[in-house]
Amino acid sequence: MSQIHQQASLPGCPSCEEPLEQGDLFCGACGYDLSVVPASPGDRPTVAITVPAQGVPVPAAARPVEWPPASGTDSSDLPAPTHRPADLPGVDSGGKPLPTADRTAVRFDEPDAPGAAPQDVPDASGDFELAAPDPRTVEHATAGAPTAGVKVCVACRSGHVDDDGYCENCGHAQPRERDHMEQELGSVAAVSDRGLRHHRNEDAFAVSCTALPDGSPAVVAIVCDGVSSATRPDEASAAAAGAANEALLESLPRGTHPQQAMHEAIVAASESVNALAQVPGRALEHDQHRHQNAPACTLVGAVMAGGLLVVGWVGDSRVYWVPEDRSNPPARLTEDDSWAAQMVAAGLMNEAEAYADERAHAITGWLGADAYELEPHTASFQPDRSGLVVVCTDGLWNYAESAAEMAAAVPPEAYGRPLHGAQVLVGHALDGGGHDNVTVALLPFAVAVPGAGSA
Repeated sequence: MSQIHQQASLPGCPSCEEPLEQGDLFCGACGYDLSVVPASPGDRPTVAITVPAQGVPVPAAARPVEWPPASGTDSSDLPAPTHRPADLPGVDSGGKPLPTADRTAVRFDEPDAPGAAPQDVPDASGDFELAAPDPRTVEHATAGAPTAGVKVCVACRSGHVDDDGYCENCGHAQPRERDHMEQELGSVAAVSDRGLRHHRNEDAFAVSCTALPDGSPAVVAIVCDGVSSATRPDEASAAAAGAANEALLESLPRGTHPQQAMHEAIVAASESVNALAQVPGRALEHDQHRHQNAPACTLVGAVMAGGLLVVGWVGDSRVYWVPEDRSNPPARLTEDDSWAAQMVAAGLMNEAEAYADERAHAITGWLGADAYELEPHTASFQPDRSGLVVVCTDGLWNYAESAAEMAAAVPPEAYGRPLHGAQVLVGHALDGGGHDNVTVALLPFAVAVPGAGSA
């Protein structure tokens, strides 16, 4: 999936690759000015998703809750910095402010890479996900539903599965619960698959629906990608997805601004992953000399509420916007916390060059006890037309990197059938090689047509 930088600065000079030390402003070998490498992009205020037709007003019915606007740019005319809870105070249904709580060496993400931690810890799964048979080996049953509480073999579809996970009829070993997961909830759906190369699924997701104080719906999707070079990455992703989802389900019905709620959800997810570092894993219990490091994962999420689309992330998982009318351009709504993104932003490489480099997926932001500083990114958008929100890990976007490529991979019927669309996208990644775990959530975003329903 990704790689983790153990320093906030670059591992070597972008010009001559001479190793750098913490706080260096210039390369000691060639004199290269290191200040040209930008910091990770900050958060952005609410903006309209750029499409050719501008000025189309969002109907009042689509914006029933009035929230204070996000802050603007800073003194350097850069995008707004990270939003802290106090920056966007929540309001109740009557518009009154709510009290805000006061929250006060590169690691490679491949199992066989140097420094990778042991991965013999049993899988952990959260109760926010539903297991489903692997679509690559299972045909949909046409007979009646199986007896409640009895697991049926995914291979022969007739034998019962014993307590050891094997079919009593054909002996086929059954997929583990997290090898392939699917969930559809109202208009949001998500699919996660182990992929073709990894021995377990270290991704996790959570999808949910709730209501704002005025009764209008709010839809949530959280996707987390465990860092394979960390200890217990599967537990980290499950804990983060569950904590972020619970935080949003608690804050949105109270009238908290969705962008503030997203920020607090990422903080809650970080705390849940940090807590895992305090509990030794099984590998340490068996062998005191085996290397262990802090569990870690990335997170990306989207909330649709009150006519707004709010996204939040830490790491290199992404959110894409695909208009329902494909004649309009798609867009990527997040910026990676990665080495490649820094190189592109600095103008030192183009995207093709940066992402072809072996350091491309070295991430500069993640959730975990060994993260230098938690910097949640949030941004909010006000789409002026209907579209599909694609929330995914790099296990998918590695095979559809640009917004145009992602839009081409999304089937036309995905807006009306999000679960089917998510299944097709996972299949696209598997057909491309399935080198990583693959997780994607799809959220159709509906915008009422002006004048629709009027006499």
